[in-house]
Amino acid sequence: MGDQPQKGHRPVSDELPEPPEIARDVFVGEAWDRAGAFAELLAGPGVVRGLLGPREVPRIWDRHLLNCAVVAEAVPEEVRLVDIGSGAGLPGLVLAIVRQDITVTLLEPLLRRTVFLEECVEALKLDNVEVLRGRAEELAGQREFDVASARAVAPLDRLLTWAMPLLREGGELIAMKGERAAGELAEAQPQLQASGARTAELVTVGHGKVEPPATLVRVVAGRAPERARRRRRR
Repeated sequence: MGDQPQKGHRPVSDELPEPPEIARDVFVGEAWDRAGAFAELLAGPGVVRGLLGPREVPRIWDRHLLNCAVVAEAVPEEVRLVDIGSGAGLPGLVLAIVRQDITVTLLEPLLRRTVFLEECVEALKLDNVEVLRGRAEELAGQREFDVASARAVAPLDRLLTWAMPLLREGGELIAMKGERAAGELAEAQPQLQASGARTAELVTVGHGKVEPPATLVRVVAGRAPERARRRRRR
């Protein structure tokens, strides 16, 4: 069953498809077995507990696992990454699977989701992941990260208020936004300025691996104007 990933890639449901061939080029080495096991966990306990809709099961590989895995192309080496509103572990847990060089914090406020994430981390034997129950606002000022990732959590302007206080100066927010990316980036200009962002741009990843390629908004954190004023007062 889905809670026994060591038994291989046998689907827990007739709806869970076999992984596409391209998946072998994306999930290499130990990541291949872990990706298959995570697919089963999503299709089994993930659906039963309401973290993923039943209609998403046939699309677990292409829409979820592969689409999240290619985000790794935009993640620098050996960084500390926080996945805001991690939900079922998308994209944070997938990034931890494909990038053993990074450390990943899965930040999620809902208990039933953090329980699922902890079970996944244990089942997949991932030693580069921690699960934290809480909100980004609560973590601000306590922890600092190199990269923040997010998928379908909130509009970009609101996401900026959560992510930027968690990033070191020069750190990056990588938000999966799809076809709405350009519009959200334009609408978020006031918040980008208020948060002291250095740059903000659209990036596409996964060419030749997912169709269409995944569209990201990448924002490089500067020093927020209010933070700079506080430091000058000191």
